[in-house]
Amino acid sequence: MNKVLIVGCGDIGRRVAGLVCGQGAEVTGVVRSVEGAGRLEDAGITPMIADLNDPSALTGLPTEKATVYYFAPPPGGGHTDPKARNFCASVAPGQEPEKLVYISTSGVYGDCGGEVVTEKTPVNPQTARAKRRHDAENVFRQWGAQKGVAVIILRVTGIYGPGRLPVSRLQGGAPLLRLEESPPTNRIHADDLARVCVAAAEKAEGGEIFNVSDGHPSTMTEYFLAIADLFDLPKPPLVTMEEARKVMTPLMISYLTESRRMDNSRLLERLGVKLLYPTLSEGLKASMEPK
Repeated sequence: MNKVLIVGCGDIGRRVAGLVCGQGAEVTGVVRSVEGAGRLEDAGITPMIADLNDPSALTGLPTEKATVYYFAPPPGGGHTDPKARNFCASVAPGQEPEKLVYISTSGVYGDCGGEVVTEKTPVNPQTARAKRRHDAENVFRQWGAQKGVAVIILRVTGIYGPGRLPVSRLQGGAPLLRLEESPPTNRIHADDLARVCVAAAEKAEGGEIFNVSDGHPSTMTEYFLAIADLFDLPKPPLVTMEEARKVMTPLMISYLTESRRMDNSRLLERLGVKLLYPTLSEGLKASMEPK
């Protein structure tokens, strides 16, 4: 892994870069802004400023024989990901990477009624954001098959960690769903996600899919209450689902109306990843200080 390109090099990208730089890799990160480029320079990453919505801005990306981590989210709106298409179209013949790792979402499985989900569970994306991610999965897989690029899909659950906790929402007193009505959700610590990304690039083969979670689902209400305890914040009011639909955002309601329990055994066994934070309590303790 001597040449690495991270497309959408934000928080997770910088964490991945820190790991692979320690292995001697030359890392380039693609960001949208001058401010983002400055953060990469501070971290010892070569920055490139490019707008994935603009195909003309994507010339000259160092993709040849590189390991590409594609972390850029789809644009808002619609059911497709034109950014993913623009990136694939920008790779000229002879400039193909060796491997591409794409961060997708567990939302592609849709509502599974709290049942256990493995990589063999059929996808059933129901929200627009999940449909966009599933579209990107298909774009990358088809492109990889045509161009001889090994594409690995990571279906990632909720990410938490330093600087990624909903403290401001708790401080604002926003209500939570009652514990009895709150469905199971899944999470992964940001540092563990970065380690999974690197392990996938090193060990996985083209076409493989991995569910990424800590394997210990809990409800979103339990998650928020645990953070309130950690930061000594007042407990927010608890409301019924009927009340929640009146006071919560459509995005939050969409999270609360889908439930599944992600099985991460393939991740642990196939990639040999030993999670730093296999439980929420361990991960939250490590998330107190911003990173």
